[in-house]
Amino acid sequence: MKLATTLLALALGLAAGTAAQAEPIKIGLQPWLGYGPLWIAEKQGFFKEQGVDVQLVNFGWDADLAVALASGNIDVTSIATNGVILQLNNGIDLKAFMLMDGSTTADAVLANKAVNSITELKGKKVAYEVGATSDLLINYALKVNGMSLKDIEAVPINASDAGLALIAGRVDVAVTYEPYISAALSEGPDFKILFSAGEKPGLISDVLAGPADFVAAHTAELQGIIRAWDQAVTYLRENPDAGGQIIADAVGSPMEEFKTAFAGVQLFDIKENLAELDGPFQATVVEIGGLMQEAKPDEIKIVPAGDAILDLTALKGLAQ
Repeated sequence: MKLATTLLALALGLAAGTAAQAEPIKIGLQPWLGYGPLWIAEKQGFFKEQGVDVQLVNFGWDADLAVALASGNIDVTSIATNGVILQLNNGIDLKAFMLMDGSTTADAVLANKAVNSITELKGKKVAYEVGATSDLLINYALKVNGMSLKDIEAVPINASDAGLALIAGRVDVAVTYEPYISAALSEGPDFKILFSAGEKPGLISDVLAGPADFVAAHTAELQGIIRAWDQAVTYLRENPDAGGQIIADAVGSPMEEFKTAFAGVQLFDIKENLAELDGPFQATVVEIGGLMQEAKPDEIKIVPAGDAILDLTALKGLAQ
């Protein structure tokens, strides 16, 4: 395991060293609503307007994103805050340069009709993606109910398929995010939400991040990405139907489900980024790291301060 981590770190270091020659900048992402402004920026030509050549690359698993970043197949990753902390503990020096979103009701623990509370999960099959936001959410839900992962039968599965496993009856509980929450609930009254990220505001958030060397060497390009993101957030706020349709199409969600699902997502423009990353986010990073360490002390040895996982050079340069 130590050898694999060392090789991954070496590969990431090599990728960062060669990324300066790569065109376009490849951003890895998954079908999550909070990444929606990236698809809007692509569709509306905002990246080109801001003078940066960007290619969006879609993935299904967090682990696949990590491997693609380490191998140099992508330059920047859309990643949950807890994912950056996990990579730091794996010896991978990622730096987040922008906050994308925070989830309230858009990440949740779902159950079939036989389960009515978190305390009833003992011995039940629970589907969730290990190392992803679903992992953090189920750990937190169990903790506040006096339980831990030892009390459940974990079924590792990517978040986009967890809801399907619940609907098919292969598991009793699924931890996933929108639009898969709404898709499962639309199957009828046999499925319900037991717990959502709204129980702990700030617990689930996503950032854009890259290898520390890459982020340090590409300030101008990252500023173009940030400006394009800001344009896309503004576009969505001013054109909710047109912008929403772009995102719904990208994640494969019917528009009517998208509108309900997106109510549980908060997006951050440049101004909001500056306010959040200089303030509340710092404490949130420490709290998330502490939760991760408590759940998996053998894996999480480092609980970083917010500044340890951030490089705000590009973002703060836009405020001047």
